[in-house]
Amino acid sequence: MLRGREMNSREAFQAQRSQLVGLLVSGSLEGFESILDWLLSWEVLSWEEYEGLRLLGQPLSQVARRLLDTIWNKGSWGCQKFFAAVQQAQADSQSPEQHDSWDLHSGHPARDLLNHRPAIVRKLYSHVEDVLAVARERGFISQYECDEIRLPIFTASQRARRLLDLATVKTNGLAAFLLQHLQESPALLSLPFEAAECQKYISKLRATVSAQSRSLSTYDGAETLRLEDIYTENILELRMEVGMVGARKKSPATLGLEELFSTQGHLNEDADTVLVVGEAGSGKSTLLQRLHLLWATGQDFQEFLFVFPFSCRQLQCVAKPLSVRTLLFEHCCWPDVGQQVVFEFLLDHPDRVLLTFDGFDEFRFKFTDQERHCSPTDPTSVQTLLFNLLQGNLLKNARKVLTSRPDAVSACLRKYVRTECHLRGFSEEGIELYLRKCHQDPDVADHLIQLLRATSVLHGLCHLPVFSWMVSKCHQELLLQNEGSPKTTTDMYLLILQHFLLHASPPDAISHGLGPGLLQGKLPSLLHLGHLAFWGLGSCCYVFSAQQLQMAQVDAEDISLGFLVRAQGVVPGSAATLEFLHITFQCFFAAFYLVLCADVPTASLRHLFKCHRASSSQLTRLLPALCVQSPRTKEGSVTALLQKAEPHNLQITAAFLAGLLSREHLDLLAECQVSEKALLRRQTCARWCLARSLRKHFHCIPPAVPGEAKSMHAMPGFVWLIRSLYEMQEERLAREAVRGLDVEHLKLTFCGVGPAECAALAFVLQHVQRPLALQLDYNSVGDIGVEQLRPCLGVCKALYLRDNNISDRGICKLIEHALHYGQLQKLALFNNKLTDGCTHSMAKLLECKQNFLALRLGNNHITAAGAQVLAQGLRSNASLQFLGFWGNTVGDKGAQALAEALGDHQSLRWLSLVGNNIGSMGARALAQMLEKNMALEELWLSNNNVTYRGAEALLQTLESNNTILEVW
Repeated sequence: MLRGREMNSREAFQAQRSQLVGLLVSGSLEGFESILDWLLSWEVLSWEEYEGLRLLGQPLSQVARRLLDTIWNKGSWGCQKFFAAVQQAQADSQSPEQHDSWDLHSGHPARDLLNHRPAIVRKLYSHVEDVLAVARERGFISQYECDEIRLPIFTASQRARRLLDLATVKTNGLAAFLLQHLQESPALLSLPFEAAECQKYISKLRATVSAQSRSLSTYDGAETLRLEDIYTENILELRMEVGMVGARKKSPATLGLEELFSTQGHLNEDADTVLVVGEAGSGKSTLLQRLHLLWATGQDFQEFLFVFPFSCRQLQCVAKPLSVRTLLFEHCCWPDVGQQVVFEFLLDHPDRVLLTFDGFDEFRFKFTDQERHCSPTDPTSVQTLLFNLLQGNLLKNARKVLTSRPDAVSACLRKYVRTECHLRGFSEEGIELYLRKCHQDPDVADHLIQLLRATSVLHGLCHLPVFSWMVSKCHQELLLQNEGSPKTTTDMYLLILQHFLLHASPPDAISHGLGPGLLQGKLPSLLHLGHLAFWGLGSCCYVFSAQQLQMAQVDAEDISLGFLVRAQGVVPGSAATLEFLHITFQCFFAAFYLVLCADVPTASLRHLFKCHRASSSQLTRLLPALCVQSPRTKEGSVTALLQKAEPHNLQITAAFLAGLLSREHLDLLAECQVSEKALLRRQTCARWCLARSLRKHFHCIPPAVPGEAKSMHAMPGFVWLIRSLYEMQEERLAREAVRGLDVEHLKLTFCGVGPAECAALAFVLQHVQRPLALQLDYNSVGDIGVEQLRPCLGVCKALYLRDNNISDRGICKLIEHALHYGQLQKLALFNNKLTDGCTHSMAKLLECKQNFLALRLGNNHITAAGAQVLAQGLRSNASLQFLGFWGNTVGDKGAQALAEALGDHQSLRWLSLVGNNIGSMGARALAQMLEKNMALEELWLSNNNVTYRGAEALLQTLESNNTILEVW
């Protein structure tokens, strides 16, 4: 709320100018024009001034500043009236019914139009067409003037205002006609601002969205799970610009779903789109489904009158041109009555509209802002319509939510994103809560949770909801299995394959498990599904019509296995389509097809790994590619489909293929393969591709800068290659793959590294020849991921884990294992969830490792008690050089304990206690420490409560300490 509403001076108005500009441009265009209506009616603005503020062809921000200049020149009275107009316009938007009346026998009808302008606009906006027709029939306006008012670029309210503007300047009786027509027509008087047609449509839309959202069918073809019974909160983090966060502010911020449209973390204040990114299976679709249900049932998000859900995989199937009206009504929910009234209301009040677009990574068209389309009534292609909605060229100020996998979001698209959130999946508590919701029998849930705790690799997979669902579905197979729990993603998908095949087989087959007999008996069906899945990936098709199913020879028996389910978000009245349970299932079946289909050439698998052999022709090596054309790829061939598939889907498929070709699963598949030699050739090809691709990565590392460690930041695809190596589970191959890795610092920041990726990294990096620093900042490692890193701690000389949602439990386990290795010398844990509970382990680390150099614990939750415990370890340590404690709450007592421990410390060079609630007592203790400590070079104490006495003590000490270089 602006303070200026209570202030009456021009100085207060001018002091808040930037705030006022933001207020005027942040709302809808309707809100700005409503303010102008009130200023005109009160004669704050003259007619000439109003005409100078007409918006045609001018940016709203420019017109807003011109309005403020005009108001400023009118003195304190004008400023007071402006604030009153803002207040009145906001009140109109919440309770817009008007009760104004006017004198029909007035001698100044044009002036009366101005004096009652806000009320007249409200009464006229939904009946402009009727009034125009009568006025034209009676000769008050010409056909040309009618056409000018009816231009499609104007909303209904803007048309009403243009008609009033025309009546103000015409002297042929139009103003008197409008006053009399509006006053005497009972039909017009009885219509409220939100017309009855809109109310009916809102009720129908809520019922439609509620029906679509109540059942959780994302991973369950049976559609028997109620969303309210099974929904479990995911970790939703707000993306912040690195380096822009204050010392005391925790980053990234964790949000609840209800905070999705909060005012914090805006990347672009002028944009309308909220972007939610997450890996495949992280729960993006379910998150949107929950949002839809909360709105439809009136529990939340009631600031929106209309919510329109869309699926990008469904939209891309639309071939005919679309307008905004067609998109909303024909592809979401059709108004039974008053289509034009409803649509005009939507255009007039876009700020009350929410559109959600799920699965942008499955939209085959690449985002571009080159083609502009600004008419809400003119049809255009589906991609142009979607892209202009996201940019705000259409339905500006309507909020949009877009979900996608990270790899599909380009820098061009991010320019139009207001807020970006990352969906990280389940926390440990979330996994347990979900499993308990899935199983009413507490004994089954307890056994599953105990199994996960005992098998950290499987526990790491389950942070993605799709894997938690698999564990829930396969609980019998997991609890009865004596051969060990799944380690890899491929293991888990083979287990769910076993689950579905057993349930589709006779009862006597259940006891035999996924043996060659069961797999071979269903092999034709699996290959049919595999062919459909692979063709779909290559064609960017994820929903399949009856004709496409027939072309892939998928019949009713194949569908009965349960992997294909009715597609969500189908347009009412259209033919039923099917889709795979999840995009990862489509990738798994595609990999299954590539491994087992006899018609797949082994050489084509190199395209799956983007790993092509050099041409054997000397001419093609010497001449440019444009001079000697390569042989054309046959349309529809395996190679052609691999070349057209989306990279993020190819990566998942490649990892599955590597897992299927592992030694562990080769015997199982060999029983189903006509030629065992062909299977071995494909295994050899996959190994060669993985090794060669990693070598190419390593060869791209630039030479080290003189005097600095040689470092490598993971290039696109590096984590995927590591995951593929892990799926093969061959240590010899992993050892050979990293033989050429000659770096001292490996950076994997912002790479989407979760627990599963940590397991893969540890599996490969444990074979590195020389110690390296591993930087995993800004990922989703968590406590489970930290546990997965244990095998590679022996080669880590430094470990950076900023912003990774790590708690005391994870870090205590890490230190417990790090104590057995002499390599680890640096540990960075900024912005996690550490408390005093981990400081005993930290103190032990400092006490036992006399080669430890740096400990950075900034922006956690450590208090004076934790600082006192840590001080005990510092007294026994003689090697630490850097200690970062900023953004905690150690206070005076904690500062005193640290100061006493560091008085005789001879190696510490840098100490940061920024933002720790330290007062003068703590500052004096630090001053006494500086009298003894002649090694410290930098001391950071900003953002504390140090008073004059504390500062004076520090200054006096600095006069005698010649070692200290900087004190902040």
